[in-house]
Amino acid sequence: MNPKVRSIMRSIFLAAVVLAGVGGGPTFARDHDDARRAVEAGEIRPLADILNVVKGKLPGDVVGVKLEREAGAWIYEFRVLDGKGRLFEIHVDAKSGEVERTKEK
Repeated sequence: MNPKVRSIMRSIFLAAVVLAGVGGGPTFARDHDDARRAVEAGEIRPLADILNVVKGKLPGDVVGVKLEREAGAWIYEFRVLDGKGRLFEIHVDAKSGEVERTKEK
């Protein structure tokens, strides 16, 4: 299987297994049903669409994805590993696909 396809499939799987939130911080989608409802309500775009929008803007391969709500907006948080082994956290607006911030971990 093509490594890029494998990376995208892994990302989609990880997005389906989103984490439960903790008080005081961002609110994480509790499960895939929350994400599905947000897509159906037009609050967010499906992960596959967002990946197509940002794939050329990411510095490496997606190794993890979370969907969270920050300050009232849904955000996809991508964990990206570059060719030098550096890990980045990339926050992408889940509705527009705009990269909001990038931080090396």
